[in-house]
Amino acid sequence: MNQFTFDGKTASSYNEGPPKQVPGYSDLHKMISLLLSERTPEQGKVLVLGAGGGQELKALAESHKGWTFDGVDPSADMLSLAKQRTKEHADRIKFHLGYIESAPNGPFDAATAILTFHFIPKEQRHETLEHIRKRLKPGAPFVLVHLSFPQSEPERSLWLKRHLAYGLLNGTDPVHAESAMEAMRSKLTILSPAEEEQGLAKAGFANTSLFYAGLSIKGWVTYAE
Repeated sequence: MNQFTFDGKTASSYNEGPPKQVPGYSDLHKMISLLLSERTPEQGKVLVLGAGGGQELKALAESHKGWTFDGVDPSADMLSLAKQRTKEHADRIKFHLGYIESAPNGPFDAATAILTFHFIPKEQRHETLEHIRKRLKPGAPFVLVHLSFPQSEPERSLWLKRHLAYGLLNGTDPVHAESAMEAMRSKLTILSPAEEEQGLAKAGFANTSLFYAGLSIKGWVTYAE
């Protein structure tokens, strides 16, 4: 798959971004933990797509001492950061360099994709969702969180500006504001919430619920059929 990756300097500074750009970032991890725990057993196996950086892996591993994890990411530099961040839980985490095809077949009790899917090209979204669903046990929860807002103008431009403005309020460097806006316009794949839910249904997920809406970022919990 030809997808966006973080390497070098971009990777080393990645962990600084989400707390500034995602409303309620630390509480979001608590919500994800709660939703997964509703159906994930105490000794559950969890698949984490886009595991680089290690933020959600660390949060989930600290909250659930019996869970084991397989983390997948296409960037070796990002996986290195994740390994450093989660070294206290190294015995419960396996890392895999690559895209979803590089993940073990499972079956897994749960899966997450946090701030990942907007980096996946539109034409590869369905295939990626299908790969995740095939690796999950029937009824297993899948939580995904990423940029999602209306794609018709002028709404699209308005939400892009709101996303940028929120980051500036939280200390994002204004010098990089314009380049960040252009990168969002040209490099990210952003769909409307309705398109996201249609895509999940088409890939074999059911009972999808929107559990999080933080300005431009949305989060869903859904279940493998």
